[in-house]
Amino acid sequence: MRPESHLALHHARAAELRAEADAYRLAAAARHPRHLRRPRDLRTRLGWALVEVGLRLAATPKAASAIP
Repeated sequence: MRPESHLALHHARAAELRAEADAYRLAAAARHPRHLRRPRDLRTRLGWALVEVGLRLAATPKAASAIP
């Protein structure tokens, strides 16, 4: 195959893939609008709250072990 025809096929396939990706992005945005998607925010806040609780538990001195 000549290099020019190979390059033309490559450009055509790249354009097809870009069109498919754009169509997929549009379909995904239509299925899940941004204003309805909040699980990542909630999950992040919950995760940091658990980290904070764990750090507080680890830093708290044990009162029972101080009494002989």
